[in-house]
Amino acid sequence: MFSRLSYGIALFTAVAVGGTLSAQDSEADKIGKLYDVLALADLLSIMREEGLAYGEDIGTDLFMGDPGPDWDKAVSTIYNLDRMEAEVKIAFATDLADDDIDSMIAFFDSDLGRTIINLEVSAREALLDETVEEASKEAAALALADEDPRMELIKTYADVNNIVEANVVGAMNANFAFYIGLMDGGAFPQALSEEEILADVWSQEPDIRTNTTEWVYSFLYLAYQPLADEDIQAYIDFSETEAGRDINNALFSAFDGMFEDISKNLGRASSRFMTRQEL
Repeated sequence: MFSRLSYGIALFTAVAVGGTLSAQDSEADKIGKLYDVLALADLLSIMREEGLAYGEDIGTDLFMGDPGPDWDKAVSTIYNLDRMEAEVKIAFATDLADDDIDSMIAFFDSDLGRTIINLEVSAREALLDETVEEASKEAAALALADEDPRMELIKTYADVNNIVEANVVGAMNANFAFYIGLMDGGAFPQALSEEEILADVWSQEPDIRTNTTEWVYSFLYLAYQPLADEDIQAYIDFSETEAGRDINNALFSAFDGMFEDISKNLGRASSRFMTRQEL
């Protein structure tokens, strides 16, 4: 779930010109407010923690044990929070150009919108604990098996927002980027063709889909427990509007780009350490 060159653009600083905001600055100000309302800085901080754990798993798998502090340092550098945030902000602002940002802010800055965001961030943070994650998966699986009406609402929300499919595509793109990073670093004795890499990535699709579906439902079921059914339905209704679709697409696009960059850099770092071990 992402190194880039430095970013020299301050997208979220409104500059006063003659005491007023220009149209462009006003738009940037709105996007900055939306970014804050969505608590994306908090979400990125949690994603970094997830990434550090993921990097540890990669190290253990690739190097057959504890890869040591040098690997941990490399992973931490790749998951640089400032760089992650800068990349997401730029992509977020680009994707939202000419969209109805006012409607997005109106929903997410409402009492219900803020409650939803707080619940989502809290659930994501809670799932950093493996015990909580396993319990959440079990609870969601039982709800699915029992055809719990609440789970039916959650499935509708996930379908409307294309959450499972978008996450499957994002995971496969990230895996492809990881392979490219390995190739860039010379991890393979001979170069693989793009077709060979794609074939291997596609062979992982069933497992990725199963794991993604399980995680999505467990996360949403945990996050939305305190909400009333009508609150979830209101979220579904907003998601079906043009503004709801636009913000959903912008978020997936911004985070997918970040994860692809991170995955490529994890592949490059892995190749360096693999070569070092062979020596």
